[in-house]
Amino acid sequence: MNVVFVGERDAGDRAWVLVDAGLFGTKSFIESAAADRFGENARPAAIVLTHGHFDHIGVLNDLASHWDVPVYAHTLEKPYLDGTRSYPPPEPGVGGLVALSSLLFPRGPLDVGDRLRLLPEDGSVPPLPGWRWIATPGHTPGHVSLWRERDRALIVGDAFVTPAQESAYAVLTLKPEMHGPPMYFTPDWNSARDPVRRLVALEPELVITGHGRPMRGAAMRQALHRLAKDFDDVAVPKGSLYAPHESPG
Repeated sequence: MNVVFVGERDAGDRAWVLVDAGLFGTKSFIESAAADRFGENARPAAIVLTHGHFDHIGVLNDLASHWDVPVYAHTLEKPYLDGTRSYPPPEPGVGGLVALSSLLFPRGPLDVGDRLRLLPEDGSVPPLPGWRWIATPGHTPGHVSLWRERDRALIVGDAFVTPAQESAYAVLTLKPEMHGPPMYFTPDWNSARDPVRRLVALEPELVITGHGRPMRGAAMRQALHRLAKDFDDVAVPKGSLYAPHESPG
């Protein structure tokens, strides 16, 4: 699972942002990476969430409390971050060892408390000038991706990923391949299809996904176009409990 540090190296205190907050037990790794990049004891301006699944908020409260920072998320993620709602059950039968283990994964809810801030409706990301958020629901209702036009950089969370996340082998080897959102934890395939089409239309130069290695350049864009074109055939698990309706074309 990836977290993303956004900011110039050695930027110092409050001059960078953390996107997502990793798995349980990764606090020391994230803090160490932040210190190496931005300086000892440097704290971010905020933590921005692509969504609230357990592998993206594992040490969120620990980090937010330690750094004394706000947490930004889409308004539709609020119930999963204010302690009022859990995510839908997973689909362990979609194939792969990771998918089989998904029944053991926490579904929340987490309570971020008064640190929670909602992303503005105008698409801006207050702690990240030059970036805007794009609604990419399906994997979760309030899932967002982050886009910087200047260099066509795209942080997509789990709108799509670059290993076959269901497979333990693919997760361990991290061979970069374009895949849809994790099958076992995506309850709205109808909604998940359209964000991929919107993101491919941006023609990004760099994509950083929530799982797997970053990808860039022409080969990445070709793979992303194929994923968008053949989404229902290659991304949606056959016989899914959350099977989509017929594609509008």
